[in-house]
Amino acid sequence: MRKYFSLIAIAIFFIGFAQKPQVQVKRATIAFLNVENLWDTIPSADYIDGTLPINNPAFHRSVPIDSLKFLPVTEEYKGQWSDELLIGKKVIRYQNLADDFTPKSAKNYNSKVYQTKLANESKVISELGYQYTKTLPAIVGLIEVENRQVVQDLIKQPALNKVEWGIVHYNSYDARGIDVAVIYQKKRFTVTDSYKKEVVNYNDEGKRSYTRDVMVVKGLLDGEKVAVFMNHWPSRSGGEAASAPRRNAAAAVLKAEMDKIRAEEPDRLLFAMGDFNDDPVNVSLTKHLGAVGDKKELSEERPYYNLMYKMFKSGVASLGYRDAPNLFDQIIVSKNALSDTLQKNYSVYKAEVFAPSYLITPDGQYKGYPYRSWAGDTFTGGYSDHFPSLVVLQKEFTPAQ
Repeated sequence: MRKYFSLIAIAIFFIGFAQKPQVQVKRATIAFLNVENLWDTIPSADYIDGTLPINNPAFHRSVPIDSLKFLPVTEEYKGQWSDELLIGKKVIRYQNLADDFTPKSAKNYNSKVYQTKLANESKVISELGYQYTKTLPAIVGLIEVENRQVVQDLIKQPALNKVEWGIVHYNSYDARGIDVAVIYQKKRFTVTDSYKKEVVNYNDEGKRSYTRDVMVVKGLLDGEKVAVFMNHWPSRSGGEAASAPRRNAAAAVLKAEMDKIRAEEPDRLLFAMGDFNDDPVNVSLTKHLGAVGDKKELSEERPYYNLMYKMFKSGVASLGYRDAPNLFDQIIVSKNALSDTLQKNYSVYKAEVFAPSYLITPDGQYKGYPYRSWAGDTFTGGYSDHFPSLVVLQKEFTPAQ
């Protein structure tokens, strides 16, 4: 009898063990790519309808120049370009490069080139983080997009259309007419709020120097609160030192938004990413943003960690200019996104600059550099003059029984 009860106990133990849910690892990729002047082929201008709410994408939208004659205009605006100053007005703003990316331009930017660009960029996006997640990235930032239309065309590409994508995009007052945007898998990420913050700079003559906005996207990634801050800071045109104040100003805007959200929601994970046009060691990032490169330096006063700092120190680059390697394409996270062990909530598993062989120029003047799309006015068939960067998050995951 004792042997009989022992066998029952053993059987119950094994049944219970077999039914115990097995903990797995769930991963998600957040990434971004500079798509190097992704324009459509139609000459466009910006139309601002200041009678709409500022957070409505139609407040400031790109319109074919041929269609402008059908839109009401209240005045020929000659003031500073800023959302707040344009409330109640209906005005047109022409772009500096409106005619550069058209079939009639020196670039001969026709539908074939445009479709090749879309195919190339979508291929890269589809592979970001795939080796770690075996799926498309959950959230992707885009840099140098002309308007919302090119983003819509991008997500329709065969490499990406296997899932349903959402778009966050606001037109900026950038002089070139390029913006940042975010695409995201609707099944995995739900947007709860989004907005842009203008970066205000002035040139030596006291006139506004227009650049890209800092765009903020808040939402739930697989049920967890995150915020993404998309950046494309002012370039080094005029020299690194002379242009540094413009990037310092962008850093101040970014820090203010990160600090604000962190104070309001300490548990939200923050991801600031983009083309900062500075390296991780430059003061715009280390001083004005306060991002650290050593986890030991993290504190309540300095809560942001640059995932690319140590990579830069080890020689990793995301672009090259005049034979000087740079790592402008960075991801900076709040300290609550870091953990040395697997947790029930998302934390950073891995970060990298994505540079497979097909993204590297094989020979010629730019050998070893990113395989850029343009060499002057000649389309090379390449992808971008920047390598993309990504961060993979992971957490414990117990499948439903």
